[in-house]
Amino acid sequence: MVNESGYITTFASPIEGGKIRCDLCPRYCVLGEGQRGLCFVRKNMDGKLVLTTYGRSSGIAIDPIEKKPLYHYYPGSSVLSFGTAGCNLTCKFCQNWDMSKSRQMDILQVSASPEQIAQSAVKNGCKSVAFTYNDPIIFLEYAIDTAIACHELGIKTVAVTAGYINPEPAKEFFKHMDAVNVDLKGFTNGFYQELCSSNIQPVLDTLAYIGNETDCWLEITNLLIPGYNDSTTEVTPLCDWVVNTFGETVPIHFSAFHPAYKMMDVPRTTYETMMNAERIAKSTGLKHVYLGNVRTPSGQNTKCVNCGKVLVLREGYGTQIIGLENGQCVECSTRCNGIWD
Repeated sequence: MVNESGYITTFASPIEGGKIRCDLCPRYCVLGEGQRGLCFVRKNMDGKLVLTTYGRSSGIAIDPIEKKPLYHYYPGSSVLSFGTAGCNLTCKFCQNWDMSKSRQMDILQVSASPEQIAQSAVKNGCKSVAFTYNDPIIFLEYAIDTAIACHELGIKTVAVTAGYINPEPAKEFFKHMDAVNVDLKGFTNGFYQELCSSNIQPVLDTLAYIGNETDCWLEITNLLIPGYNDSTTEVTPLCDWVVNTFGETVPIHFSAFHPAYKMMDVPRTTYETMMNAERIAKSTGLKHVYLGNVRTPSGQNTKCVNCGKVLVLREGYGTQIIGLENGQCVECSTRCNGIWD
């Protein structure tokens, strides 16, 4: 239910002493009257847990779908992207920190109802709407209502998320999403605890749920941070887990780190590190491995897993579909895993 203060959420439990526990994510923030959760946008107001950013956006843009990144989901199409403020993680390397770490509500300069966002996507010729910039999990109710409005107009929905959410809210959220890119930030609990103030298992549980129990198209991103998660001993078990959990054809994107937020003293990810991650991923059996934030000879192209023909040619965010017809390789007729026009 929406009122003048925001959206009154049902993902909450009363606690003794007039407090409320937020049940959205594994943090289970306990809030007294007037207090906000770590995400900053969910607040105890008069004994009810309220999403204070409902209907308010930090900005709207038209992007190529490849920017999410999604490479096997309507490649070359346009997506309307928007986000709000706040986050339920505390990543020291956050590259959207001005929005995700914002504690100022005046960053939310755009008033946008779910219906307005859906209509804007239609007006601008977008195939889909993406909930991005900050994690849509924390504005779940706003994202769901927007997804419903989008689907009524034939617009698809995309979530770009870190996957730090409890099982019941996850079921409600992802049943409204058509495609998801999950940022698997590292593959040790130590990494998540040190750099994100969280734990890895809820993220792995969310990933497994999306990939194996929903109809969402799934792709995975891993940001390689020098000295933290870029070694062979970090990348290999991550890739092994992906193969064992989803099979060999789930697309995985390795993205190069650049200094940001509280990690300005960490160097950029080297070209050699990126190529090593690609080599490791392919050696574990992964068929669709992509490299982002770095120029490589073919690290962004989609190739046939059978004959090696380039199916989708990419340079930057320029995309050409040159070897696909009805989702099949034009040379050998092998089906390429993905959602294609």
